[in-house]
Amino acid sequence: MFSRRGFLGTAALVSASAVSGRVQAASIPEAPTMDKVVMQPPLHPINGPDYRPVVTLNGWSLPFRMNGDWKEFHLVAEPVVREFAEGMKVNLWGYNGQSPGPTIEAVEGDKVRIFVTNKLPEYTTVHWHGMIVPSGMDGVGGLTQPHIQPGKTFVYEFEMRKSGTFMYHPHSDEMVQMAMGMMGMVVVHPRDPNFRPVDRDFVFVMSTYRVDPGTYLPRVNEMTDFNMWTWNSRVFPGIDPLPVRLGDKVRVRIGNLSMTNHPIHLHGHSFAVTCTDGGWIPESAQIPETTTDVPVGAVRVFDVLADNPGDWAFHCHKSHHTMNAMGHEVRTLIGVSRKDLAKAVGKLAPDSMAMGSTGMAMGNMEMPAPDNTLPMMTGNGQFGPIEMGGMFTVMKIREGLARDDYRDPGPYQFPQGTVAYEIASPAAEPPRQPAAPMPKMKM
Repeated sequence: MFSRRGFLGTAALVSASAVSGRVQAASIPEAPTMDKVVMQPPLHPINGPDYRPVVTLNGWSLPFRMNGDWKEFHLVAEPVVREFAEGMKVNLWGYNGQSPGPTIEAVEGDKVRIFVTNKLPEYTTVHWHGMIVPSGMDGVGGLTQPHIQPGKTFVYEFEMRKSGTFMYHPHSDEMVQMAMGMMGMVVVHPRDPNFRPVDRDFVFVMSTYRVDPGTYLPRVNEMTDFNMWTWNSRVFPGIDPLPVRLGDKVRVRIGNLSMTNHPIHLHGHSFAVTCTDGGWIPESAQIPETTTDVPVGAVRVFDVLADNPGDWAFHCHKSHHTMNAMGHEVRTLIGVSRKDLAKAVGKLAPDSMAMGSTGMAMGNMEMPAPDNTLPMMTGNGQFGPIEMGGMFTVMKIREGLARDDYRDPGPYQFPQGTVAYEIASPAAEPPRQPAAPMPKMKM
């Protein structure tokens, strides 16, 4: 849970500059921290315009304090330990105890003041990706501001000029710091609560890592060959499900700060992309989709009517992005005799196990692995192994969920006669007829 630790004090700061000295330091709001890895309840507004708050997959929204007409937040950049899923923890850099950092929520027109304290071993900055801010608040180290040195605090001040979904991340030793997990989401709600309202609003950011089996630290110089594909620095089965009440209008906000695009697919429904980090898409320009591609350094937001009850897979459609570590450099042996292969390999490694001659299904396999290493494909459902990893979770649509109930409702209870079933195989396989030849086409 997060610790508020007394949001008291005052501040009167006018630029993105260093905060130092006992008087200024006393005015800095305390920085809440989080020690949970599951989705926290929405942070409802206690003053100002009303809005439907977001919930962050495996994350939380950063509390703020009011100082006059300013909303004040405090981010602390620091080393963190993030559990990707049970059985694997990784040493990352993040904000306020976690990677990614907490979601920042505000309202269109708000004046915000964001304190950033650097507890990293090197300097940093924060860039407000996609947001329209004064140049001196843009967070590009050396270009628009001095770097924030270790132990120092800077403050950013600007007005939330437009509603939408944005991101934050460093623009200071960016390759290393983003590869170490420094990122987060910003949601700016419309000032008019009747503008495209929804019943449930989810948000997460996608990132990728190369964490070799048995190790605890990402290889920050990796550019293409990643093996951990994460939503909010979690992989299946560690990614939260999306609990949804039947009939809800649902918004899902997705940021991409990985090194490749991700075609995100939802089963059982069609949806419309309604917003990007550039702004809202006019309704006349929206088209029905079941998959939306999220480019690198971009945000895609889709709205869906949850009118089909059940457990619906929600995932990246690049198949290797729904796998965990140890999937690389495994040779394809489909069709090779396992008996002959085992005999040959056994001479070199008596304790080895031949696998892959009929495919790579791993549901019934339990193989030893290095410490702090997840299975390549894992997870179980009510009918057996799910065999997924990485960017995969489930949207669980149920009748009767309370308005702010985001607890996992458990497996779907299928109505009788609605599950695919096996039939008795005939004694002899029905004969197959060759396909008729295609007629020749005149050119």
